[in-house]
Amino acid sequence: MRQTHDSNSPGAIADAGAAFRMASFYKEAARRAALAGEARPKGVKGPPLRHFLGELSVFAEPLRRLGRDFPIERTDEPRTVMLLPGFATHPVRMRYMAQQLERAGHKVKRWGLGFNLGPTEQNIILLERRLAALNKRYGRPVVLVGWSLGGLFARELARRHPDMVGKVITMGSPFSGSPRANNAWRLYHLVTGHPVEAPPIDIDLSAKPPVPTVALWSPRDGIVSARSSCGWPGERDREVALRCTHLGFAYSPEAIRAVLRELEAI
Repeated sequence: MRQTHDSNSPGAIADAGAAFRMASFYKEAARRAALAGEARPKGVKGPPLRHFLGELSVFAEPLRRLGRDFPIERTDEPRTVMLLPGFATHPVRMRYMAQQLERAGHKVKRWGLGFNLGPTEQNIILLERRLAALNKRYGRPVVLVGWSLGGLFARELARRHPDMVGKVITMGSPFSGSPRANNAWRLYHLVTGHPVEAPPIDIDLSAKPPVPTVALWSPRDGIVSARSSCGWPGERDREVALRCTHLGFAYSPEAIRAVLRELEAI
């Protein structure tokens, strides 16, 4: 015999709730898909396809790293460093860089938020607390090293709390020009649910923080436009060109040496 639920029974209410949640899910998925499907603004381009395909070299990195070691000098001026990962990446992707900076004698800390899934007012507040805790614990300004989207978080933290930040080092971070001058903005729209140029926080991407700010960038970057991550005078204090891929900023010996030089130059 077929069992039916009274419209006010717990079973019927549960079914109605599940149907509502499913409908809401599909509606939100459709909205995000529409965002991701928007046309790129006329005249705005990301890196060329050959550079984008070059990012696949990341899969060979574990093999290249076997037996690879490069000399690192111990510093006389250890810094406290917070590493901020790129979009959709976990802090573990920056572990190799952290290990090399620690070999030099620096104190390296994670950002404490797990995967970087885009900015919200809540995760900015959590980062502000993390920054304040590190500043108080070690009694010195913290150097923020941000990879890709992590660099935008770093710049915003320094803008809000310049007294707690000793320096900002961005690596392939799209802080200049159009936020869609990259090959990841569609994925960003799909994951975050908001347009890349309209984050749910008060932020001016190109405004230079009131602390020393250095932009590491690469003409071989296959994700972010070189012009966006290099910036213009007034948007950063200095820029340094490297020869790594976008994903390579996290493990390239050249990028690691560049960060170490910037830590020594404070």
